[in-house]
Amino acid sequence: MTTWTRPDTGPVDLDRYLGTNLFVLPAEPGLIALHTQARDAAAGQELFVRTTGRIIRLLLETALSHLEYRPHAVTTPTGFVYDGVAAAQTTLYAVTIPRAGDALENGLREIRPDARLGKILIQRDPVTKRPELLYRKLPPGIAGQEVLLLDPTIATGGTLLTAINELVAAGVEESRILVVNVLTCPEALAAVLSRRPDIRIVTSHIDQTLTDQAFMRPGIGDFGDRYHGTTATA
Repeated sequence: MTTWTRPDTGPVDLDRYLGTNLFVLPAEPGLIALHTQARDAAAGQELFVRTTGRIIRLLLETALSHLEYRPHAVTTPTGFVYDGVAAAQTTLYAVTIPRAGDALENGLREIRPDARLGKILIQRDPVTKRPELLYRKLPPGIAGQEVLLLDPTIATGGTLLTAINELVAAGVEESRILVVNVLTCPEALAAVLSRRPDIRIVTSHIDQTLTDQAFMRPGIGDFGDRYHGTTATA
């Protein structure tokens, strides 16, 4: 079996994507403090779930603001007209990549319990790091719609690209896919956006780099295991 080797991508220039395809939450002290708590190897499951849940809430509200909106005026209780906006798409579609994606799904349910949710289960081989599609269940009517694709960590980009391919095959336009992500790295972003240049990604942080073992540095550990309490020390 061939082991995974880190691609020699050279310096990665993300400036061309920022503000068009790539949106990063402002590095305010409050967000940095949440990352500090979540990344701490000594943090238990309860603290990890609580702190990442707060990051996820910020991410989801930001992601929802990047969906399409149209002018919508309402009359206020004082009788005046407020010229606001309303979502162009009345039904919200989202797709999670379990198990780690369940954390984002839980957060979305709190904000939009009416969201129609699908799942694309992909498992990455521990040696080759290559993604394998195991299961796909998408809501009816998803073709042609805006879709939130929920993936907390993007390390190599392979899992995310597999999920995007499945959505495109189901009739979702690449430009209408909005990825919601807690943590990624330059190599992953370059890999994904060079192959799928029309998608958009909202992330809370871009780590320094990817190691030869396909871990992000400084990283956060296995998000799914830490969130669900299935780490070796849990």
